[in-house]
Amino acid sequence: MQALDPQLVMKEDPWTRTDHAGHPGGGGITRAFQGELFENAGVNTSCVHGKIDPQFAKHLQGSGDEMWAAGISLIIHPKNPRVPTVHANFRMIHQGNKFWFGGGADLTPYYPYEDDFTYFHGIWKKAAGTDYETMKKTCDEYFNNSHRGLEMRGIGGIFFDHMNSGNTEEDVKKVKHLSEHFIESYFPIVKKRMSENWNEEDEDFMLHRRGRYVEFNLLHDRGTLFGLRTNGRVDSILISLPARCKYSYQYKPKVGSPHEKMWGYYTPKAW
Repeated sequence: MQALDPQLVMKEDPWTRTDHAGHPGGGGITRAFQGELFENAGVNTSCVHGKIDPQFAKHLQGSGDEMWAAGISLIIHPKNPRVPTVHANFRMIHQGNKFWFGGGADLTPYYPYEDDFTYFHGIWKKAAGTDYETMKKTCDEYFNNSHRGLEMRGIGGIFFDHMNSGNTEEDVKKVKHLSEHFIESYFPIVKKRMSENWNEEDEDFMLHRRGRYVEFNLLHDRGTLFGLRTNGRVDSILISLPARCKYSYQYKPKVGSPHEKMWGYYTPKAW
């Protein structure tokens, strides 16, 4: 990132937490970025454990009111509307007698560059192999604002959850293999678009779509809800939110504009 954005400044912030019973419960490191190309970005690594709210525990897959969870998550919000926002995370959760893996990556573009969308999905198709169609469908269904009639947050990618094949070594290997494709999936798109000119209409559209991004993260995102309900660190959890966004009553992009065309892509499609 710093090679592409020399103005990028990073703040590294180690943190610890207490569990639901008030005992030490692990922690992590948050790295927050601000720059000229990347308006704001965040990378979280965490390993947390201990007691959780018994009521929340009932919503998880395991048993009991103790858990152990480790993961890495990242979000990048560029300033240039021609460069897409991207998100990725990979994690493992252990609760009682069950444990499972989850994660994935998805793209939120603001300009209808179909070749970028095909490229992004092509990398994940290569990485996931025969699992791609299932992971893509899960991503399409998960990353959407269901309160807005199944309007997707972006153009999808891959997503999986509650993965446990019974062979832990193979599951770890699979998750590691997928995570190693993130750089290849995103940064060639950044390099391709980062120097393109953009106008006020492009920015206005991006800010409104970021508003939809905020809606999803606060209403539906499992990672956000898990962090907040397990006494996670609020600033680290909400680092996924964009630095700026915009809301307008009954917003619609200008008829005939590239942004109206882009709006039509926020629905499941075969890439």
